[in-house]
Amino acid sequence: MGTGNDHPTGGLELGYARVSTTKQSLDRQLAALAAAGIPGERIHVDKKTGTTIDREGLGRLLAYARPGDTVVVHTLDRIGRNLRDVLNLVHDLAEKGVGVRSLADPLPINTADEGMGRIAFLLLALFTEMERTFTAERAAHARAVAEAAGRQIGRPFAHPQDKIEYARLLKAQGDSLGVIATKTGIPKTSLHRYLD
Repeated sequence: MGTGNDHPTGGLELGYARVSTTKQSLDRQLAALAAAGIPGERIHVDKKTGTTIDREGLGRLLAYARPGDTVVVHTLDRIGRNLRDVLNLVHDLAEKGVGVRSLADPLPINTADEGMGRIAFLLLALFTEMERTFTAERAAHARAVAEAAGRQIGRPFAHPQDKIEYARLLKAQGDSLGVIATKTGIPKTSLHRYLD
């Protein structure tokens, strides 16, 4: 990707793809951007959560973009994880004369279009934020219901609860971690977590 000195004149479409972890694949997004006619050298990628602002690929893209260019993403949530971030980035780009277009959102998004393209963008960003809120609320409710029913929430214990209680009893009696590890079969690294 160029540094800006070799940016051709005229409006370019610049691709951006992001996944949240290094284990996730960018293939679907990259294929969609390629199918939209964006060459690989104009596609920037990140394998980082959208909640962090420090994304190298996005930074390079923003430094390279010029007035008249359009940033193309598979879906809007690839450029930010919440409504405020997406709106702020799109607003900043619009002030520089750079548009944003998404390929797979339910409504056609192209902020370079006047009127309906911008309204569609705002509606979709709002719906995306609402869905995140509703998902978080549903997860919190499910946790509360599980806790009320006496079910353990989160990762299961690696060791049986009776062994952990026995380790706590030995600790209270003054036994060292080495002795407790030998008697319970629980490694010292785990004992630190259980006995703190």
